[in-house]
Amino acid sequence: MRILDTHLHLVYPDRFSYPWLENAPAINKPWPVDAYFAEAEALGIESALHMEVDVAEKDMLAETRFVATVHPRVIGAIAACRPENTDFPAFLDVLAAMPQVRGLRRILHEVPDELSQTPLFAENIRRLAVHRLSFDLCLRADQLPIGMALVDQAPDVQFILDHCGGPDVAGKGLDPWRSYIAEFARRPNVAAKISGIVAYANPDWTVDDLRPFAEHVIESFGWDRVVWGSDHPVCTKTANLTRWVEATRQIIAGASADEQAKLLHRNAEHFYRVGGH
Repeated sequence: MRILDTHLHLVYPDRFSYPWLENAPAINKPWPVDAYFAEAEALGIESALHMEVDVAEKDMLAETRFVATVHPRVIGAIAACRPENTDFPAFLDVLAAMPQVRGLRRILHEVPDELSQTPLFAENIRRLAVHRLSFDLCLRADQLPIGMALVDQAPDVQFILDHCGGPDVAGKGLDPWRSYIAEFARRPNVAAKISGIVAYANPDWTVDDLRPFAEHVIESFGWDRVVWGSDHPVCTKTANLTRWVEATRQIIAGASADEQAKLLHRNAEHFYRVGGH
């Protein structure tokens, strides 16, 4: 079963500045594309979408332009942006003119909650609909109500909720995360990404530690509104890429071939408009 990885981070410190990596010493090093595919191809990962790596604001466009042509198997990019800025419309026009850009993201789990709650932020997110660009939501579990409020203000935009909504896997924090996810799933313009949960787990995690989080997201959103992502190299905090792919396959082993295909590549091709969509 082939996989389209919707959440690949490539790190090139010789080209771009990543201020946040100073606080993440375990992964603060180069993560080039060839090294990723050397492991990924054997796992059935045939293609990937590059997810912006929260580079310094001055490097945002340069990162997007670079990854757009970095490797033939990187078939699109989710670009960094700042919807809180008044110059966002002009910035969006530049991104929208790049055919490799399939969506945008602004990291929200490490900024003040108020940043995404302004009328300007919502107005700028609504602009994505005209360009058929999606918006990835990266939130902590406690911020999920903030995400829902934003979604409600942009009903014509396709949102993708990253990392199963940021649950506390290590602390087995199922509640109130579970009820938030169920409520989030009632919004038809949101899909959910099965990703990131290994980085939220203890280093000695087992598949059974991850299973209730992944299964609840799939049950809530349904097989038609879930996609898969590696979150590489962030996943290497507690596992390598191989182990996360193997864990995913174990979690979905009881699903039909059609359901597995939806999660692993078909839905991603639809929501991010790649592979002929």
